[in-house]
Amino acid sequence: MPVHKIAVISDTHGILRPKAMERFRSAELILHGGDIADSKTLDRMKDCARVIAVRGNCDKEWAEELPQEISLELYGKKIYMVHNRKQITSKAEDADLVIYGHSHKYEEKKEDHRLWLNPGSGGPRRFGRPATMAELEIDEGSGSLSVKRIELSEGETAEEVSDCSCPELESGELRGIVEKVVRDLARGRSVDHIVKTRRISRGLTEQICQIYFTHPGIDAQGVMDRIEIAGR
Repeated sequence: MPVHKIAVISDTHGILRPKAMERFRSAELILHGGDIADSKTLDRMKDCARVIAVRGNCDKEWAEELPQEISLELYGKKIYMVHNRKQITSKAEDADLVIYGHSHKYEEKKEDHRLWLNPGSGGPRRFGRPATMAELEIDEGSGSLSVKRIELSEGETAEEVSDCSCPELESGELRGIVEKVVRDLARGRSVDHIVKTRRISRGLTEQICQIYFTHPGIDAQGVMDRIEIAGR
């Protein structure tokens, strides 16, 4: 009996790292736990494999057709998926595996006779926390289900996480940068768009993005209070 490989990712926020794309291409299916960012990001994943996704709190009008929760059975295993664990409903009660995201923190544990999995953030990262995803393997013969944590940001330098070498930071213009990025995020702009048009380092942009999306309603000063810049 075959062993099936399934890619699990969440909170990409418009960022699809090369390592994630490689995993997608070798998977039979991609499960996305929400906060995709835009239809372009979803289409890029669909070019690699079939995608089943739920809608995250940052997926707006373009994602109206995506469900907030989904229950499915794959190769004999019942799987339930929702973006925010706090929004789990009774539909998860008979699941073998519950997948969720939102916190940007990898979590894998056995509880209530089922496996709970948060693949972490495949997109923005900060405070030294790596970008991650997970791979499921379901063995139809034995009925076993195994999970492998995949670090997507391995090999990336600290400067890519919190780059303080750009002229804007050296001249004390961090607040202006934060205000611009927060405005762009509020308008639904992706990290790629902001990096390109604002000429801001990806590491810094990702930090601001992660803070912004994990603290609903936060303003530029709130981001400033939480941001981590080397030497600041």
